[in-house]
Amino acid sequence: MHALLDLPETLIPVQAFLADQIIEVERRFDAQLASELPPVADLCAHIERYRGKMLRPTLVLLCGLATSKNPDQRELTPDHITLAAVTEMVHMATLVHDDVLDSADTRRRGLTVNKLRGNEAAVILGDYLIASSFHLCSQTGTCEASLVVGRASTAMCAGELLQLHNRENFSIDEPTYEEIVRRKTGALIGAACRLGALASDADPELCDDLESFGISLGAAFQIQDDLLDLTGRERIVGKSVGQDAKTGKLTLPVIHHLVEATTKQRSATMALLIRLAHSWTAPDAEELATALEATGSIDHARDQARRRVDEAVACLTRLPQSNARELLELLAQAVVDRSF
Repeated sequence: MHALLDLPETLIPVQAFLADQIIEVERRFDAQLASELPPVADLCAHIERYRGKMLRPTLVLLCGLATSKNPDQRELTPDHITLAAVTEMVHMATLVHDDVLDSADTRRRGLTVNKLRGNEAAVILGDYLIASSFHLCSQTGTCEASLVVGRASTAMCAGELLQLHNRENFSIDEPTYEEIVRRKTGALIGAACRLGALASDADPELCDDLESFGISLGAAFQIQDDLLDLTGRERIVGKSVGQDAKTGKLTLPVIHHLVEATTKQRSATMALLIRLAHSWTAPDAEELATALEATGSIDHARDQARRRVDEAVACLTRLPQSNARELLELLAQAVVDRSF
């Protein structure tokens, strides 16, 4: 989180507390994945380098603080730590599986599991992570946590299936894209926020509000991710770029462009997308970005991401004022300003 935010001085103690708690989350994560089998242990050690912004576990902890009886006392329970580790484990599983689906070679500036060990090992490792996350989740004091994680996992898979169904579908519309991102990314981020509140025994309405906050935040995060895939540079983003074009996934800027473009522009872009899917090159990718800029599609996507952030912040109205709430609001704003 600290990499995303430039904080006012009043929030630095909360950030420092969260940084200490994230260390505990990583320890819990590593302990759950410990294996006496060297090949399994080696693969689990390799995915440690996949850790990036730790957004989902941070949201568990931060929502836990924001809904606690005394938010500024900065006290969390072991269940907060465990559930934060659960959300990161599920997220890691999706990254490993996504890299297989996208045939990606790099992740966090290192080689992906599928590049190192092949698709079979990567698929099974993703399954291992999902199974481990539910094992870990069952160790908390409530069965509701497992229901939340199970519901989010189901939604994520449905979102991926919907996206796969629409590969190279040049007629896909914005509502379908919104449904994909809501499920694919919003579901787990929403679950992370709900789990934090749940572990603090927050009332059901507040749990609902925070889950809605997370779903909208997740949609904004995914739109920004899709923009970076089109306009970012691998050395800055830290993973393979151009994956959506390579795999025939139409994201918001492209969907908007195909609606707004002239017949001639649309035909040229469709030909370019087909070419990129079969043989991705940097010049073609730059040509696509230029075409999207010409129809205002990059700006449209940025505006939509900001709108989702505004929707997310509006969900915090009933949350009592505290440093934790202020940090949640700042974190939401930072999602659309990031370049990685």
